[in-house]
Amino acid sequence: QVQLVESGGGLVQAGGSLRLSCAASGRTFSSYAMGWFRQAPGKEREIIAGMSQSGGSTYYADSVKGLFTISRDNAKNTVYLQMDSLKPEDTAVYYCAAGRYYAYRASQYDYWGQGTQVTVSS
Repeated sequence: QVQLVESGGGLVQAGGSLRLSCAASGRTFSSYAMGWFRQAPGKEREIIAGMSQSGGSTYYADSVKGLFTISRDNAKNTVYLQMDSLKPEDTAVYYCAAGRYYAYRASQYDYWGQGTQVTVSS
């Protein structure tokens, strides 16, 4: 069982930056692939970044490639999402998720955080 707690969301102006953190409980964090997803009102949850257990493989949605960076610190049981050059269309609830396999679909992740709101004003 893994419990995930996101933090770092908030209100930021367009062009600004935020760093989200996701702290995981348990001693097996390094055995899980991690993903960041977001869900805007009226839209489906979408993956925006993923990272394999070792951190050697990463995935980014086209919409955030070059703007967002996923990283993890297995010693701290934490995964991060650095978000730069934010746009109003990045406004959403952001979720971190853990799964046994490095995957791209929400259904393939086993554990989810409660989400953190990111609002980007124009």
